[in-house]
Amino acid sequence: MSFNNNIFINCPFDDQYYPLLRPLLFTVIYLGFVPRIALERLDSGQPRIQKILSLIEQSKYAIHDLSRIQARRRGEYFRLNMPFELGIDIGCRLFGNGKHSNKRCLVLEAKKFRYQIAISDLSSSDIAVHNNAPEEVVSVVRNWLNTEARLSAPGPAKIWGAFIDFMTDNYEVLKARGYSKKNIDHLPVNELVACMQQWTSRNTR
Repeated sequence: MSFNNNIFINCPFDDQYYPLLRPLLFTVIYLGFVPRIALERLDSGQPRIQKILSLIEQSKYAIHDLSRIQARRRGEYFRLNMPFELGIDIGCRLFGNGKHSNKRCLVLEAKKFRYQIAISDLSSSDIAVHNNAPEEVVSVVRNWLNTEARLSAPGPAKIWGAFIDFMTDNYEVLKARGYSKKNIDHLPVNELVACMQQWTSRNTR
């Protein structure tokens, strides 16, 4: 996998985020890039931080979603993994040499300006807001890649339509292979990425 085509995905892995993760991954793959995410391999023998460092080092681009920086109920701790990994990625860019000095990242949030309270050091940065809406995830990721990678990408509406087609086709394929609806709804990320790559290779030429 090429450094220039790899995109490190730093996001929540809970069930509530999965409806956003699917279109995010699809947009990355549809535009010809390779998503690199901690769940791509399920090796319990490798420490998570070691895996994260390797993925960051191997990826020119990164998408960091900070939409879990606020706890949802009293007594719950907010999630620090995403800001931590964002810091590592920025450090790799600032202190790295050669290709790592050209790294680029997109920071996502659910609500405008909320991140300024939690991470004030980012207050002068450009943050993209998705409002927890899957279709908006497609739009902000597409627009960022179109600019940073200097693409001539299809419009967000076309990519969203392709994602809907993929979801419909993939459901039928997996049902025929013996997957239940629950299996499909909780498809492991590595299998989901493989399905998306196979579908786009057949339908985007």
